[in-house]
Amino acid sequence: MTSVGFIPLRKGSKGIPGKNKRKMVGKPLFTWVLGAALQSDLDTVYVYTDDLDIISFIEKEYHYTNKIKALQRSEASATDTASTESAMLEFAQTLDYNFDAICLLQATSPFTTATDINNSLALLSKGYDSTVTVVNTHRFIWDASGKPLNYDYKNRPRRQDFDGLLVENGAVYTCLASVLKTKQNRLGDAVGVVTMPEDSLYEIDTENDWTVVEQLLIQRQQQLKKAEKITHLVLDVDGVFTDGTITYTKDGEHTKQFDMRDGMGLEILRQFGVTVMIMTSERSELVAKRMQKLQIEHVFLGVKDKHTLLTQLAKTHQFSLNNVAYVGDDVNDLANVCSVGWSLAPSNAMQEVINQADIILPKPSGAGAIRSACQFIKQYNKRF
Repeated sequence: MTSVGFIPLRKGSKGIPGKNKRKMVGKPLFTWVLGAALQSDLDTVYVYTDDLDIISFIEKEYHYTNKIKALQRSEASATDTASTESAMLEFAQTLDYNFDAICLLQATSPFTTATDINNSLALLSKGYDSTVTVVNTHRFIWDASGKPLNYDYKNRPRRQDFDGLLVENGAVYTCLASVLKTKQNRLGDAVGVVTMPEDSLYEIDTENDWTVVEQLLIQRQQQLKKAEKITHLVLDVDGVFTDGTITYTKDGEHTKQFDMRDGMGLEILRQFGVTVMIMTSERSELVAKRMQKLQIEHVFLGVKDKHTLLTQLAKTHQFSLNNVAYVGDDVNDLANVCSVGWSLAPSNAMQEVINQADIILPKPSGAGAIRSACQFIKQYNKRF
């Protein structure tokens, strides 16, 4: 069964301006569900948007995979009054319905995982023609007239004896191509139900919503962590290798300053079998040359979505994020800092990172922070 993921994004957002592109735990909101889709069993994932900046971002950022694509949607399907179904139908016609199943993914549902997507797809092979994700809530529901809808208040049940109520969370919908084409709707006649955690019921419509969801997402990532033997060290560059400053000449050229002791620490660490990776958002010839001098093979420049790339590398090279130590200093490192087995921050890192890092290194960036990290890893790995 050929399946496609469909992530509709509109350029405009009234509640929170620029919501889809705004950084949630250090990376654009829409990239959380996009990363989950990349790791899922979907064959291809399309971001359907009228935002040319997002299209450009996707083309540059996810060059390492053929699974993610961006398509420009029409103005008519991107208005405030346009339905999601209208965008789905327009998209499907663009592809001439050349797929067996479509999976609608909402960008404002960052709690969606690859497992949620795969569970939804699996139901389509079990006799269902469509699926919806829900949350099992144990809240008591009333209508405006003062009538309880899901329990008898005269015999108030205990929580453990109460089945609760299934509430649609708007995160994932799947359906067969034939359903979308004939019914003009995301749901058909035989709807399967996939349950997701209660946190996924939160909607991001206000600044308060954003704050709550971001903290819950940080907690989720941290709960997935389990410290194991460190086999991979992943490093940011500016603010980790360097002190974060750049010196410009009158001709516009710039220089960066590196600590030689950091380089020796990495060389020693590699002798103990630890793979070193560099992951930076900047595209710098100076950085490329320095890493070449240090004989570091795995260098990734110009990376904005570091978390999705690291997750993909872990899948491709068959290591766990629990085997990773990550050193970062700023908010664009947060998703990885919250997700890997060990996260380390230079003593002068941004407070947002210091608040979440497992270890605050005794040295600042560009002045021995990496060497301190290497010493920690070498000592820590002795227990395995």
